[in-house]
Amino acid sequence: MTRRSAPEGVRAERVVVALLLLLLGAAIVLPLLDVLMGAVVVDHRPTLENLTAVFARPLFVRALANTLLSGVLVVGLGSLIAVPLAWLTVRYEFPGRRVLTTLGLLPLVVPPFVGAIAFQQILGREGMVNLFLLQRFGLSFPFMEGLRGVILVQTLLYFPVIMVATAAALSGIDRALEEAAQMLGASGLRLHRRILLPLTFIRVVDDLGTPLMLDYPTLLAPQAYVRVTTIGLADGEASVICAVLSALSLVALWLFTRALGRKELTSLGQSGKRSGVSLGAGGTAGAWALAALLLAPALLPQVGVLLLSVSREWGPTILPSAYTADHYREVLWRTPHYLWNTLRYAILAACVDMVLGTVIAWLLLRGRTRGAGWLHALAIVPLAVPGVVLALGYLRMFHGWSLPGLGAPLTSTWLVLVVVYAVGRLPYTVRGSYAALQALPPAFEEAAQGLGASRARAFGRVTVPLVTRGLLVGGLLAFVSAASDLSSTLLLVSRPELGTLSYGAFVSMNEAGGRGPGAALGVLVIAIVAAGTGVAARLALRAAATTRS
Repeated sequence: MTRRSAPEGVRAERVVVALLLLLLGAAIVLPLLDVLMGAVVVDHRPTLENLTAVFARPLFVRALANTLLSGVLVVGLGSLIAVPLAWLTVRYEFPGRRVLTTLGLLPLVVPPFVGAIAFQQILGREGMVNLFLLQRFGLSFPFMEGLRGVILVQTLLYFPVIMVATAAALSGIDRALEEAAQMLGASGLRLHRRILLPLTFIRVVDDLGTPLMLDYPTLLAPQAYVRVTTIGLADGEASVICAVLSALSLVALWLFTRALGRKELTSLGQSGKRSGVSLGAGGTAGAWALAALLLAPALLPQVGVLLLSVSREWGPTILPSAYTADHYREVLWRTPHYLWNTLRYAILAACVDMVLGTVIAWLLLRGRTRGAGWLHALAIVPLAVPGVVLALGYLRMFHGWSLPGLGAPLTSTWLVLVVVYAVGRLPYTVRGSYAALQALPPAFEEAAQGLGASRARAFGRVTVPLVTRGLLVGGLLAFVSAASDLSSTLLLVSRPELGTLSYGAFVSMNEAGGRGPGAALGVLVIAIVAAGTGVAARLALRAAATTRS
């Protein structure tokens, strides 16, 4: 019986793996290949005309240089904020340490384009800070001008990514191991360089909303967006820019996966935690003074966007001269479809990702057939695909021909947003499900199979209920990321009534008199992201506590 059931189970796994490879290939690889074909094929013949034309343009060269420069500077400057904060919260015990950790994570709930709105209101030419400096000292500083403004906003919004990973690394490194780090070849600096730089760099490269909101298009992502929206899908030079964007991100992803695959990186944290050093009154005051210096600029967006959302009049004054709730009434009563569309698209995409992520993670950990490596590679690739590139690929592939059952092209319906959101967020649920399954001993499934249950039945009846919290964490992260997406949304929304909160905020902020409603939409995005992130963090803590017990 056992000899016959095992091959049957393997054959079933092979079928599932093959179907998943076909699905992911069609959803991820084909759109990217279509973009690449648009870059190197003209009139059905291969050519380098588009490539040479793009690289001959001074504007593209500047955009490429600015993209590389911004990525490196955001990582470097963000590390100057993140590493000291992580060090304080991990290495020392003092009153309010957990509050400090929470404050350090708050910028994560602010989508970049919303942060750009807020920083412009606070640090812009006529923002709160410059007006104060002008009135008191007769001075003003161009904080938000050009590339400087983009780097400033991205640094203050992305540094928590570095802070979280640095804190996780420091909390698991024994002091003796740290002192011997150079001999072991796994120092914190090396870990920081190999893992955090590529991940943060990918997020900076993918950011379309910040430069568009700050009216600075001389970066690769906004250049691709501008060419697609002004010239059209057939523009080969837009495809070249997207191919370069993807290449930069893929190299960063390769560095990330290479680092994660190294033994010393996976073994860090197994030496046991150490207790933090207790600080006295003077040390506590110094820790909070340093934290305030580092965090004060990063906490400005929440204040700025909230004030803007309730301001009736905010002329050249430090604070609004009149307040109102009309902006919220307008967005909730006149354009409620932005909110409902956001929830619908993000929930559907997260549900699809949870199902696919769970199956893929199980095949990677428990599967007994070949092809799992390719499956893992395909599932992780979307991490390195900028939203504007994925959106262009879908527009090129599905624009102009109707899908059976829809009666219209996929790109003219809201379903394309769900599909692209699901594809782009699949790595979150794969990683979340993988971590949850990895913490569950295989003995539970083996016991169920020993009682006569098939592998599929044991997985559905035993494994899934036991790892539900871990699966929900990945699903919630996919949800909040989809709910705040702007890069792909701007290209894929075919009609205003299909728009999301991010889309509505962007459109409103570029209309006369739309700053208040746009800020109100931005606050709703922050609320959704904050709620989802908070629930995910609570579930992750409970899952970790259950695993330890």
